[in-house]
Amino acid sequence: MWMDDAFCVIAGPCAVESLETCLEVASTLKDICDQLGFVYVFKASFDKANRSSLHSPRGPGITDGMSILAQVHSQLDVRITTDIHEAWQAQVVAPVVDLLQIPAFLCRQTDLLAAAGRTTLPTNIKKGQFMAPWDMLAAVEKVKEAGSETVFVTERGTTFGYNQVVVDMRSLVYLKRAAQRVIFDATHSTQLAPLSTYQGPSEPEYIAPLARAAVAMNIDGVFFETHPNPQIALSDGSRALPLSQVESLLKSLAVVRAATSAYK
Repeated sequence: MWMDDAFCVIAGPCAVESLETCLEVASTLKDICDQLGFVYVFKASFDKANRSSLHSPRGPGITDGMSILAQVHSQLDVRITTDIHEAWQAQVVAPVVDLLQIPAFLCRQTDLLAAAGRTTLPTNIKKGQFMAPWDMLAAVEKVKEAGSETVFVTERGTTFGYNQVVVDMRSLVYLKRAAQRVIFDATHSTQLAPLSTYQGPSEPEYIAPLARAAVAMNIDGVFFETHPNPQIALSDGSRALPLSQVESLLKSLAVVRAATSAYK
């Protein structure tokens, strides 16, 4: 399989935006990852179905969104992943993507996990911020028993009080028992209280140090959201890494990985 040994980078804008934006992000990441010997998977969601407000932008929807993702796939020959939120979406999305993603809030939904498994595609389950690492064993088994041989689990932190997420690095060790591939979400693991009540570094400033710490734990890849201009991003711009900073981040991860790979 394409992901067996290489370090995997799953990254892109939070939501599918214009074809031009998606192509800019995907081509930039692909070039950098090719230089570093990383496997790159472009990620963007056709629908952000769990937004806080009814009026929050959600993306173009499954028809238009998958059309854009298909064009990114064909024009750049890049691997693709996207979220599915309902079981019926698995069969619609599967012909376009190389990896299905299960959102953290839905990581216990049996019908959704089984539908992903029935496609036989590799599936990435994002660990809910309300889940203990060992609880993910059952989620992984649901996907495997339905037919998928390859299951990733992505650590995205654990709820700590209200509106904040913290990362227990011990989770990355435990999750190795559950999944073939363990990914660290360096974006959503930075979630803080609302900025109006919190004075300190902005969320993207935590992406690089947390990602480097996770890579030192000999994980299999990282996930993060990035955008050419986060201030105008359709979704989650406040925690997206500016595209201009991606090369520096990934080069630093390559150094850490090289330094620690002998200690697996």
